[in-house]
Amino acid sequence: MEQKHMFTNKMIADLLIPVVLEQLLNSIMGTADTMMVSNVGSAAISAVSLVDSINVLVIQAFSALAAGGAIVCAQYIGQKNVKRANESARQVLFIITAISVVISLICLVFQKPMLRLIFGSVEAEVMRASEIYFFYTALSFPFIAAYDSAASIFRAQDNTKGPMLISMISNVMNIAGNAMLIWGFHMGVAGAALATLISRVFCAVVVLAQLRQDRQPIVVRDYLKIRPDFRMIRRILSIGIPSGVENSMFQLGKLAIQSSVSTLGTVAIAAQAMTSILENLNGIAAIGVGVGLMTIVGQCIGAGRKDEAVYYIKKLCMIAEVILIISCLSVFVLTKPITILGGMEKESADMCIHMTMWITIVKPLVWIMAFIPGYGMRAAGDVKFSMLTSCTTMWLCRFCLSVFMIRVVGVGAMGVWIGMFSDWTLRGIIFSWRFHSRKWLKHQVI
Repeated sequence: MEQKHMFTNKMIADLLIPVVLEQLLNSIMGTADTMMVSNVGSAAISAVSLVDSINVLVIQAFSALAAGGAIVCAQYIGQKNVKRANESARQVLFIITAISVVISLICLVFQKPMLRLIFGSVEAEVMRASEIYFFYTALSFPFIAAYDSAASIFRAQDNTKGPMLISMISNVMNIAGNAMLIWGFHMGVAGAALATLISRVFCAVVVLAQLRQDRQPIVVRDYLKIRPDFRMIRRILSIGIPSGVENSMFQLGKLAIQSSVSTLGTVAIAAQAMTSILENLNGIAAIGVGVGLMTIVGQCIGAGRKDEAVYYIKKLCMIAEVILIISCLSVFVLTKPITILGGMEKESADMCIHMTMWITIVKPLVWIMAFIPGYGMRAAGDVKFSMLTSCTTMWLCRFCLSVFMIRVVGVGAMGVWIGMFSDWTLRGIIFSWRFHSRKWLKHQVI
C-alpha cells in the first residue's frame, strides 16, 4: 500500500495562506507608513529612509536567526521528539533576545557617532530627525527579536494563523498610531518612531503570552529561568548565521547600488525608488510560500522522509510560480495608477512603467528557481552553500554588472534590473543543479 504524504493539500493551504497574507500585509502597511511619514516633510522622510537602511540589516539578521531556530524545532517535531523541540524553542528565545539586547544597547550608547560615521554628510535637520528615529527604533530591537523568535516557533509547529493575526493587529496599531501622533499631536518623526515601538512591544507581549498556552506541542514558560544550552545554541546559530550573512549582504549590495543610481539625477532616482517598491510587492506573496516551505521540509527531514522533502519543494515551486505570475500581472496593471497617485513626474513615471514591464516579463521566467528551492534546502541544513552562492551572484551580477551597465554602458536605471535579472538567472541555474544533485540532503542538523 502506498504511503500517504505527510501534508495534505488542506494542511498546505492552512500553512501557506496566513504566511502569504502576513507578508503582503507587512509590505502594504510598510508602504502606507512611508507615505504617512512623507507628509511630515523632506527631512523626516529622508531620516526614516536613512535609518531604516540600518534597521533592515539588523531586523533581517534577527529574522534569519529565528528561521534557523525554526528549522531545528521543525526537525524535532518531524522526529516527534516534543521534549527536544521544547528545549530548542527555549534556546531560540534566549539567544536571539540576548543578542538583540546587546545590539540595542550598542546602538543606544553609540547612536550619534554611528549615525555621523554612516551619514555624516547629510543636512543638520535630517541628522537631528535621524537621531530621534534611531533612538526609538533601537529600543524596539529586543521586542522585534522576541516576536520573530516566538513566531518562528509557532510556524515550526504548523501554526501560521496566530502570528498573522498578531502581525495584522500590530500593523493596524502602527498606522493608527502614526495618524494620531503625527497628525493629531504633531510629533513628527518621533511620533512615527513611537508608533512603531508600541506596535512591536504589543507583538512581543502577545506572542510570548500565546506561547505559554497548553494547546500546542511547544509550550514555553518561566522565561527568566531559561539558561543557555551551548550545544543547542551552536546548532541554532550554525543554521541562522549563514542565512543572516546572506540577508545582510543583500542589503549592503542594495545600498551600494544606490551610489550609482544617485548619479543619474532626480528623475531616475524617483523612478528606481518606485520600481523597487513595486518589485518587492509583486514577489512578497511568493516569498511567503518559501517561508512556509521551510516548516514543511524541516518536518520531512526530521521524520527521515527525504523523498517527501524533494516532493514538496517541487510542489511548492509550482504553487509559487502561479502566485508570482498573478502578482506580477496585478502589480503591472496597477503601476500607472500608483505613479499618478504618488504624484510622480511624467518622465519618472514612464521610466518606472518601462522597468516594471521588463520585471513582469522576466521575473516569472527565472525568479522561482533562484529563491524557492533555497528555502527548502536551508531547512535541510544546506545553509553554507546557499550563502556562498547568493553572496557571489549578488556581488558579481546585482552589484558589479549593474554598476558597469550604469556607469560605463550608460543604460541608466535599467542597468540595476539588468544586473538583477542576471543574478536571478545565474542563481536559478546553480540552485537547480544543487537541488537535482541531492547533495543538500546529506546535511545533518539534529
